[in-house]
Amino acid sequence: MRRVAERTVRVPLWAQVLLPLTVLVVALIIGTGLLDSAPQTAAQRAAAIEAGVRCPSCTDVSVAQSNATTAIAVRHQIESMVNAGRSTASIDQVLVSEYGQTILLTPPDAGGVPLIYVIPIVAGVAAVTGVGVLFWRRSRQFESFRTREAA
Repeated sequence: MRRVAERTVRVPLWAQVLLPLTVLVVALIIGTGLLDSAPQTAAQRAAAIEAGVRCPSCTDVSVAQSNATTAIAVRHQIESMVNAGRSTASIDQVLVSEYGQTILLTPPDAGGVPLIYVIPIVAGVAAVTGVGVLFWRRSRQFESFRTREAA
């Protein structure tokens, strides 16, 4: 039997790091729905708004989850305003003026980018940069070690 010489293909270190990161970024983009081009229907938009509005007679339950008469009334009110073409901000404003600020399950956007989104991004970039610098330094150390061994 002839033995076939095995060849090992050496993949550069930058490719070993870049490929999983690329797969991760693509998966995150697909998962967030950024590539979805179909606009929401009126029913989908009303359901999204209803999920963020608290039932007036319940405790910490959205009108979408509650079957109380006040929740049903608010759902009908939201559906009629969506069908009338009102924006989400104006619907929220009408509900807040009628029921108070506590009607919204999510607090209104204060403007700007909340710190809760910035900190993980900065930490992720710092971690990737740190790992990249570590790999770069190690590869340089190994190369200098190989040249000393060869000499």
